[in-house]
Amino acid sequence: MGLDTINRFDRIVAILIQLQSKRIVKAQELADRFDVSLRTIYRDIRSLEASGVPISSEAGVGYSIMEGYRLPPVMFTREEAGSFVAAEKLMEKFTDTSLGSHHKSAMFKVKSVLRGKEKDWISTLEAQVLIDPSHTPFDENIPNALEILFESIADKKQVFLKYHSLNSEKPSDRFIEPVGLFHENNFWYVLGYCHVRNDYRQFRTDRMLRISRSDEPFTLEHGLLDEHLNKQPEREKTKIIISVDKSIARYISIGRKQYGFVSEEIKEDKVLMTFMTSDMENGFPRWYVMFGDYAEIIEPKSLKARVIEILKEAQNRLAN
Repeated sequence: MGLDTINRFDRIVAILIQLQSKRIVKAQELADRFDVSLRTIYRDIRSLEASGVPISSEAGVGYSIMEGYRLPPVMFTREEAGSFVAAEKLMEKFTDTSLGSHHKSAMFKVKSVLRGKEKDWISTLEAQVLIDPSHTPFDENIPNALEILFESIADKKQVFLKYHSLNSEKPSDRFIEPVGLFHENNFWYVLGYCHVRNDYRQFRTDRMLRISRSDEPFTLEHGLLDEHLNKQPEREKTKIIISVDKSIARYISIGRKQYGFVSEEIKEDKVLMTFMTSDMENGFPRWYVMFGDYAEIIEPKSLKARVIEILKEAQNRLAN
């Protein structure tokens, strides 16, 4: 049996698994995943149909498997099983308590179909992998926030929030229609249509004081999350160039992305870093102060002035 035949067999099996994982699967989705042409996908689908798999198709929609058709449980490779350990640890630390417990229950089912050696392998990994997030969990008061938001998005039902925004002294009551969730800079955000503001807003989950389900249906068709995020109005940004001592440049590389990092250029014992930021008042200047004794501001002058203001204020407070 040639290598091409083996690769095609593996791909056809993987296509069958993917068809069982969703109600509708588009041919382009399969072609993108396996990096093959649409013609190849059409041929593989015909092979599955010829082997007796009941596949229905509709032009412009996609493929689906007849309801009730299922293969016996699929065996996981050791590497696939190992990836579950990382997923489980991340679920424990970066989602709410409710979703974490559901994932733990699902993991027991996954482990139940593993072979003996793979089970031992997984047990060894689980005991030796730890994840320590930089932020405290957001779900101390709302342990089921993400679960409720997931349900709301899928069922198209509004949710009630008691929300304390950064710019407000008191919490406010909101009814929102969640469009989608995303994780950015160590925080979970939900983008939703707010009935108080009559507009789309982003809500950070750690600022939610309470969340509850409602029976009120969505009043609008919201489209995809990516579409909303891509059309968010861009705030005016300022170009910043700083020169950082090469010896410490690597220590600030982890967090620089959230401050608008664009590029870097090594100049002997210095690293020139370029940023585009929309927060010249607090965000970037206060971050710069953390390592300012090892760096120089090349441009703009306004950043130098703001950093000096911050340092003078700190000096005055220390003198008192």
